[in-house]
Amino acid sequence: MSTLRPSPITPTVDFERDGVQHGFLRLPYSRDDSAWGSVMIPVCVVRNGKGSTALLTGGNHGDEYEGPLALYEIARTLDPKQVSGTVIIVPAMNYPAFRAGTRTSPIDKGNMNRSFPGRPDGTVTEKIADYFQRELLPRADIVFDFHSGGKTLDFVPFCAAHTLPDKVQEKKAFAAVEAFSAPFSMRMTEIDAVGMYDTAAEEMGKVFVTTELGGGGTSRAETVRIARRGILNVLRHAGIVDGAVEKSRTQWLDMPSADCFAFAEDDGMIETMVDLGEPVEDGQVVARIHPVGRTGQAPQEIRARMSGLLAARHFPGLVKAGDCVSVLAVAVG
Repeated sequence: MSTLRPSPITPTVDFERDGVQHGFLRLPYSRDDSAWGSVMIPVCVVRNGKGSTALLTGGNHGDEYEGPLALYEIARTLDPKQVSGTVIIVPAMNYPAFRAGTRTSPIDKGNMNRSFPGRPDGTVTEKIADYFQRELLPRADIVFDFHSGGKTLDFVPFCAAHTLPDKVQEKKAFAAVEAFSAPFSMRMTEIDAVGMYDTAAEEMGKVFVTTELGGGGTSRAETVRIARRGILNVLRHAGIVDGAVEKSRTQWLDMPSADCFAFAEDDGMIETMVDLGEPVEDGQVVARIHPVGRTGQAPQEIRARMSGLLAARHFPGLVKAGDCVSVLAVAVG
């Protein structure tokens, strides 16, 4: 018998009702300026009879914008007559962080993507994670979570899934990645997978797909186009939305080991020595970190520990010790 309390979140939509509904996931949040206030997380449900369910999310981190731009648009325009099954859309999953334009929540500093499975009696971020864990993920057959680099990273635009112990589940996920048809498609390795939404979905046996589409705390016309076209492709691939998948050429990439990642060991000003998508040789200098406290000191060189191409780089001009400086990937297929 479960000892967990019920979720405090109340949906204002009915997930079993046909048609289009726009509403909220209402989370009570008593605060100084609203004693009986609530966090109102926008949600849309588009349903047409029985069939598979897709759960689409953006704003897991609040400073990543391609996902919210694509999902607010699809929530506004998706015709239920084109749908067979259910599409649940939460464009800004960590809504407090999204409204603040920050990676983590301004309320509790919670990183949504490190807060699963969450707690119904925890922080605001943990309560949102708990609701997804217990109420939304179990409904879904396919889960698509949009990410980009936020304010501190910039990526080549890719769609990704993880290598998994269950090869049938893995094959389905990579088939959805291929359908998305981003310029790059990634077999992804995580360096910090504990508490991730990805992990929660995959451990339930769901088909989980994600992206990294640019970064720098903004969006570009190109990356928003990729997001909007790609998510419709995935829904068509899953048989949830009518129409043919609009495929384009994609370059498959693999992140085979922790050698893909490089980290700063000192604070300073970063100089990128390789641009995104360019080839890198093992031992090549990919970035330099210049000391800024005084003149006359040599920069720290960050060297690649493998050959590949530059898939991601640190974005702001200043870097702190421990920051991820670069991510390499290997072209395959």
